[in-house]
Amino acid sequence: MTNPYSPVRLALRMLRTADMARAYTIAALLAVFGAHVVERTAGGVALGTIMTLLVALGAAILFARRRELRVLSIAPTGLVAFVLWALVSTIWSGDDDATPSGWLSMLGYGFVAVVIAHVRDTLQTVRALGDVLRGLLAASLAVEILSGILLDMPFPFLGIAGEIASGGPVQGLFGTRNMLGFVAVVALVTFLVEWRTQSVPTQTAVFSISLAAVLAVLSASPTAVVLALSVTLALLALATVRRTRPARRRAVQWTLATAVVAGLAIAYALRHPILRWLDATAGFSLRADLWNSILTWVSNRPIQGYGWRGDWDAGAYPMNVINFYLGESHRSALNAFFDVLLQLGWIGLVLFASLCAIAFVRSWLVASERRSTVYAWTPAVLVALLVDSMFESFTLQGIGWVLLVLCAVRAGQSRSWRETLDLAASGGESQQPLGPAR
Repeated sequence: MTNPYSPVRLALRMLRTADMARAYTIAALLAVFGAHVVERTAGGVALGTIMTLLVALGAAILFARRRELRVLSIAPTGLVAFVLWALVSTIWSGDDDATPSGWLSMLGYGFVAVVIAHVRDTLQTVRALGDVLRGLLAASLAVEILSGILLDMPFPFLGIAGEIASGGPVQGLFGTRNMLGFVAVVALVTFLVEWRTQSVPTQTAVFSISLAAVLAVLSASPTAVVLALSVTLALLALATVRRTRPARRRAVQWTLATAVVAGLAIAYALRHPILRWLDATAGFSLRADLWNSILTWVSNRPIQGYGWRGDWDAGAYPMNVINFYLGESHRSALNAFFDVLLQLGWIGLVLFASLCAIAFVRSWLVASERRSTVYAWTPAVLVALLVDSMFESFTLQGIGWVLLVLCAVRAGQSRSWRETLDLAASGGESQQPLGPAR
């Protein structure tokens, strides 16, 4: 007879508990969002060790919960296809070391996000993320005050310039002002959802929203302004759809979709005046020169690209040549779509764009049909990620990649061909604990 109190059974029972799921989620999110601090203070090896341990623990948790999962439901097809194509790109990469390490980093961060998506529901994820961001943003403000006011000296090892006394820009614990601005916008969405769902006391919600807003302003990040406006417009549109009667909802959805497509078409038609305006007001020529150079290199390998690397290493080809001719030291293409195009070619770009588009459509439809405000978190964060991808490559690594995978898996759990099969097999009863609203 099997001993129910054996160490293995006790360990598996512990791994299945809600307390373990919450602890893992908070630890993983803290490691991901605090990666810059860990790397700057303890080194890249320490960060890699932490992520490896999180992957191992996450695999153990999924194994312990294996009866709750199905292999086909672990990750969306689009996500699997994109990751596999990145792996295949190692075949033609000219760098035997950079490409596998870049792919393993993407796989590790993505796997951690998949684990979180399966052990926590949307509200629990929002609560955990809210706790983590509250702590990191408060610590960022404290360190900026210490650097720029109390000691009046920069902290180069953290990338903090100590400019808070002059109104910014500040970087906080995230390395750059643009990353701080991006995190602050994601935090605003998260804190607003916490407030609307009454997940935290009103005083905590007001403090959190004020903290994120102050740091977004102090970051002086131009992308943060664009992100905030984009997310606000998306939430207003979503609120309009949610208030519309179900009979008219489809027509409103198509009207909004048509308006978005028309807006993109107009923006493309007026791209030259827009680019001249951006060049005159925001130093856009730096990005334009980089993207033109990337397009030149892509023409040599348009289908498969040059192999996945993620972050641009100093000696990685052809990134090193691009930087040499531009006289710059870019660590990315400053655009997630151009980065994918350069590294994975047009096939990779189509897979990445499909992953993002399908995740957004699924999450939007779920948020427009279900009553709880918590479902608005996923499409709002996806809007922030997609808009930010036009100016930075955050979506392809670290914080951005974890959020993208988390949102894609979360959206696929409610809007997927797999759920259709489940409904057919169960006679119309959803197999998900939070099944589709009827």
